[in-house]
Amino acid sequence: MNLTLRGRPRVDREHVLLWMRDYGVYVGVALVVLFNVAFTPHFLTFENFRTQAVQVAPVLIVALGMALVIATGGIDLSVGSVMALSAAMISLYLGYGPLVAVLVAVGVGALAGAANGVLVAFAGVQAIIVTLAMMIGGRGLALVLLPQLDGVRNPDLRELGSGSFLAVPYVVWIAALLVAVVAFLVRRSVFGRRLVAVGGNRRAAELSGLPVRRVLLGVYALSGALAAVAGVLVTARLQAADPNSVGVLIELSAITAVVVGGTPLTGGRVRIAGTVAGAVLMQLLVATLIKHDLPPSWTQMAQTAVIIGAVYLARDRGRT
Repeated sequence: MNLTLRGRPRVDREHVLLWMRDYGVYVGVALVVLFNVAFTPHFLTFENFRTQAVQVAPVLIVALGMALVIATGGIDLSVGSVMALSAAMISLYLGYGPLVAVLVAVGVGALAGAANGVLVAFAGVQAIIVTLAMMIGGRGLALVLLPQLDGVRNPDLRELGSGSFLAVPYVVWIAALLVAVVAFLVRRSVFGRRLVAVGGNRRAAELSGLPVRRVLLGVYALSGALAAVAGVLVTARLQAADPNSVGVLIELSAITAVVVGGTPLTGGRVRIAGTVAGAVLMQLLVATLIKHDLPPSWTQMAQTAVIIGAVYLARDRGRT
C-alpha cells in the first residue's frame, strides 16, 4: 500500500513533465502575452500585432524547413547563408524582372540545400559538418557576388515586402500559406510519413525499402528553398540586399523554435503547430525585453536561456 502511495506522485510528476515537454510552448506564449497585456502599453493594438507578425514571418519560414530536417535526425546550419545568397541573387537578376529574380533566388536556395542533401545522403557526411561548411562558404560566395549593400528599388518587390491584403501583410499571408503546405506535407503525404520514418530509425527504413537517400535529398533541398523564400521577403521588405547581415544567426532562432515546439533533435517526430508557437514565443520574448528598455545583452541572455532549456528538454524527449 505504501509503495502504491509513494509511486503515485512520481507517475503524476512524470505525466506533468511529459505534458510540459509537448505543450509548454503554448503555456509560454500565453504567459508572455498576459505579461504584455498587463505591463506593456499599446500591446493590444492591431499595429503591434502586424509588426510582430511581419518580424516573425522570416524566422517561421526558415523554421519550417528546419523542422523537416530535424525530423530526419539532421540539422541545417546553412539557412542564414542561403538567405544571404538569395538576397544577392535578387540584386543581380532584378534587371531581368522581379519574377525572374525571385525564381532564381529560390532556385539557388534549393540547389544549395540539395548540395547539402547529396553530401549527407550519398556521401554519408554528418549533417552538422556539411551544413557548417555551407554556412561559411555560402555567405562567402554571397559576399563575392555582392560585396556591399545594394539598394533594391522595384515597385513590385516593395509591394511584396510592404503591401497587404485585407489589412494583413503579404509577408504574413505567404508564411501562413507555407505553414499550411508543410503541415499537409507532413501529415497527409507519403513524403511526410517517409521523412518521419527515416528520422525514427534510418536503418529500419532502408531495410523496409524506403528511398532514404531521396527523402534526405528532398528534405535538405526544401529547407534551402524555404530559407531562400525568407531571404527574398526580407530583401523585399528592406528594399536592400546586404549579404553581410541578412540571415545572420537565424539558424539559432529557427532551431530554438523547432525544439521548443516539441520536435526532438533525435528525429522521428515533427510538430508544425509547435514550431509556429515556438517562433512566436521567441519573437514576443525579444520584443517584450526591447519594449521595456532592457539592454541588448539581456535579450541575448534570454535567448541563450531559452536555447539551453530547449536543448535540455529535447534530450529528455529523446530518452522518453
